[in-house]
Amino acid sequence: MFERKGIYTRFLLVLCGLELSWSCPRHCICYTAPSTVSCQAHNFLSVPEGIPANSERIFLQNNKIHRLLRGHFSSTTVTLWIYSNNISYIDPSTFHGFTLLEELDLGDNRHLRSLASDTFHGLSRLNALHLYRCGLSALPNNIFQGLRNLQYLYLQENHLKFLQDDTFMDLHNLSHLFLHGNRLWSLHQNTFRGLRALDRLLLHQNQIQWVDRLAFHDLRRLTTLYLFNNSLVELSGQCLDTLPALEYLRLNDNPWSCDCKALSLWEWLKRFKGSTSTVGCQAPAPMLGQDLKQLKQEDFPHCSPTVPNSESRAQSKTNNLSGTTRIVHPPPPPAARPGRSRNCTKPRNRSGGKGKGDNEVHSKELMADKEDSSPDFGDGGKYDHTSPDGTVTRRKHKCTPRTTVRPPSGVQQANNRAALMHRSSLYLGLLLGALVISDMAHILR
Repeated sequence: MFERKGIYTRFLLVLCGLELSWSCPRHCICYTAPSTVSCQAHNFLSVPEGIPANSERIFLQNNKIHRLLRGHFSSTTVTLWIYSNNISYIDPSTFHGFTLLEELDLGDNRHLRSLASDTFHGLSRLNALHLYRCGLSALPNNIFQGLRNLQYLYLQENHLKFLQDDTFMDLHNLSHLFLHGNRLWSLHQNTFRGLRALDRLLLHQNQIQWVDRLAFHDLRRLTTLYLFNNSLVELSGQCLDTLPALEYLRLNDNPWSCDCKALSLWEWLKRFKGSTSTVGCQAPAPMLGQDLKQLKQEDFPHCSPTVPNSESRAQSKTNNLSGTTRIVHPPPPPAARPGRSRNCTKPRNRSGGKGKGDNEVHSKELMADKEDSSPDFGDGGKYDHTSPDGTVTRRKHKCTPRTTVRPPSGVQQANNRAALMHRSSLYLGLLLGALVISDMAHILR
């Protein structure tokens, strides 16, 4: 009889949407619906104990956590923010089995420096991965293997010098790749192979001095390419011919040589209908300070004609992948522009709670850019592009904003005795009510 009453009681509590446990780590704030634990900005040296096993969102940013180990979190986690800590080691099995995880923010952990190749394996639903300012000098083979739902990858402001071929091969749905502020010096034929859905590629503020003619051969949906502030002396126009959807290109602040080597780029710029920055000539001496785009045919005397445009496009489809030549068939073209929707990005709030309560969870856009990493991302569902002459061009098509993460109602403050007493009274009342109902049902029988 008592066993049956216990079953009735548990059933009633579940119907009321109440949890049987309301544990919350010390100094943290916990929410319900969805289950959330906020432990930000409390100088924790390790992941606090007592995080409920069913927590969906865990916020641990702005602490001093050193290590992430297996068992620190539950596989029910959907959103995990651990940015701005002192993490120097992540056990390779920390996130194994986290098939529900959608956003993982490990950014601004400057002592991390290296990752095991299987650290993120199995995160089949991961949509955003933040690894900016982590001191990474290399990415191991297969680090992004299986992340086929990933759309946003933040790798800016690390110490990356080289990207291995096929590093991003499995990222079939990646739309934003942030690689600016690294030390990259070359882009090879298969550096970006597999990124057929990529929309924005930010490579500015590196040390790039060489780009293979087929470096962008898979990026047929790319609309935005930033190569400014690098060490480029020349860039083949045939290389850019492989980007049929390109709308915005920034090439300024490179030491361009405007001699015969620049002829193919000059011809491509004449054909391009999108928005470009200035392309300032640094050599030869008579061209110093001039804009390559403003030069005329007579400024290239004695230069041999470049490959015709039709031939260059045919060659761009020929991809020497493994020592043999084969034809690479492009993916289906993008949807018609009037019906095309895009994800919006807005600057993320990185205030760390200044001027607000330490335990407050600050709302932020799920896919926001880090520290203005892409200055062209504007508000209002549009993208603003400021050219070097000060004019502003605006993308015509509104995009569909991502759902923001807002603090749910029903804040549950840890160590709040009054709240606990209130909950205890409510639970006790429900329990007594359940027992009465159970007894009445038994008597009626």
